[in-house]
Amino acid sequence: MNGQLILYRGKSEPEKDILAGIDIPILFSVIFLAGIGVVMVYSASSALALNKFGSDFFFLKKQTLFAILGFGLMLLASRFPVGKLPYLTYPLLFFTIALLVIVHVPGFGLTAGGATRWLKIGNFTFQPSELARLTLILYLAYSMSKKQNRLEDFSIGFLPHLLFFCLFGALILTQPDFGSVVILAVITWAMMFVAGIPLKHLIGSLFALIPVIFIFLVGESYRLERVFSFLDPWAYPEKGGYQIIHSLMAFGSGGIWGKGLGQGYQKLFYLPEPHTDFIFSVVGEELGLLGVLFILFLYGLILYRGIRIAMDAEDTFSSLLAAGITIALGTQICINIGVTLALLPTKGLTLPFLSYGGTSMLLNLISVGILMSIGASQKEADD
Repeated sequence: MNGQLILYRGKSEPEKDILAGIDIPILFSVIFLAGIGVVMVYSASSALALNKFGSDFFFLKKQTLFAILGFGLMLLASRFPVGKLPYLTYPLLFFTIALLVIVHVPGFGLTAGGATRWLKIGNFTFQPSELARLTLILYLAYSMSKKQNRLEDFSIGFLPHLLFFCLFGALILTQPDFGSVVILAVITWAMMFVAGIPLKHLIGSLFALIPVIFIFLVGESYRLERVFSFLDPWAYPEKGGYQIIHSLMAFGSGGIWGKGLGQGYQKLFYLPEPHTDFIFSVVGEELGLLGVLFILFLYGLILYRGIRIAMDAEDTFSSLLAAGITIALGTQICINIGVTLALLPTKGLTLPFLSYGGTSMLLNLISVGILMSIGASQKEADD
């Protein structure tokens, strides 16, 4: 009888392990954020979708599909063995570079708003620069973990990683997408710092970037206009300051409690891109300060767990990979929120898990899945 009882328990144990290894704080934070995102995308885009596509559910249906597919991929990534990821590094690297080149081939690339950043596949579009972010993180983690004993050597520890960033950056700048290049630069610099690259190389690279940034700013008048508008948006109410002014108006009118879900005013053809770049402004207007603080809490929880996973990882590769994913998410969150609150110059970047966008949703959820896989590997090692 006792033997039968033990045998029965042994069979039922796997059924209890459905969430084994899953980081619960990250999982529920992402679920809440994606759920809020689906609701807010509909609230922010219904009028725009009805006017442009004849259906107020146009963006809602797509965002819901992206979220469901993304969660499936996240769970698969969370079960993927971390030890096998290095084998994907170079195939993914060459595949990503090929996509960044193909996007400029007539018939494959999709141009919108003066930028060619998307590949059109049937009825869906894909943004290669989003994949480039995860690919660069994987490459840097793999390369620097292999060279950890020679990272102080400029030609081995610093130069190759800088060159790969420059390659990705140059391909993305041709689209053009300056915001994605800024994120790649922050990721590269921060990961090299975490890995132990000498500060003299890192600080020297910052000084070298100053003339490059200056050239890009003066090279296009709209970039200079964004900087001036950031410094004094009220001086350019109908040009560069328009988005910032209406974003601040949205936050200001929301108050502590918000106007109520669906009751926002700025999304009604006043605030540009309310369901993508400025969805946080719609959250501020409709859900108020309390809604904003709740979302910031969820983001903070994800980033905190990402830092802990990186610190507790069982090997250098896993630690650097977790750090890179956390840095990428944190950078994107800070830049998007900073723009909506007029703390940074206007730049078109989505807010992870909240903004409308299939490529961003899928790759951010896959990244979180990899992060949870690293955390699960550490738990298994401890057990």
